[in-house]
Amino acid sequence: MSRRDDVLDAAISLLGQGGVRAVTHRAVDARAGLPAGATSNLFRTRDALLGAVVERFAEREKANWDELAAHGTPATPAELTAFLAAVARDAVGPHRTLTLARYVILVEAAHQPALRAPLLAAGRRADTWFTTWLRLCGSADPGRDAAILANAYSGLVLHELANPDPDFDPGRRLGPIVAALMGGTDGP
Repeated sequence: MSRRDDVLDAAISLLGQGGVRAVTHRAVDARAGLPAGATSNLFRTRDALLGAVVERFAEREKANWDELAAHGTPATPAELTAFLAAVARDAVGPHRTLTLARYVILVEAAHQPALRAPLLAAGRRADTWFTTWLRLCGSADPGRDAAILANAYSGLVLHELANPDPDFDPGRRLGPIVAALMGGTDGP
């Protein structure tokens, strides 16, 4: 891993654990175990650092998705529901800090318009591969269905991050949405 990735991962950790105010050049240096000024040498401004964080967490989330997807691509609505449930459990469990960092950046984009372009670009990349999966599962309108499922998934994960439920069962919540969009658990 490069020094740049170390810096960005440290910033993601700070974002996910302490919010946007926790991210300063000095705090990132300390979290990454680097000498003072290392972060500033790579990212002259805080805005530049946060913009690069968007790309890094998108890379890491894609890698997490790919790791789960290595077990097989869903081909039916039921398999898609199971996969999305696994991704949601992963997002609020082992990758909780990364997921929290993404939500912190999303909220920060309301106040920092410069973050919107990298967020939208990362979102478009995710939409492309998710839309392809929906097509493979039998969606008649993958673009529409992707937007609906992404919003439902995001709300479900955000709620779980804010109010953890020991009985969190994302499949129970997502299954009816997938079924409604695709005409049933076995396809249209």
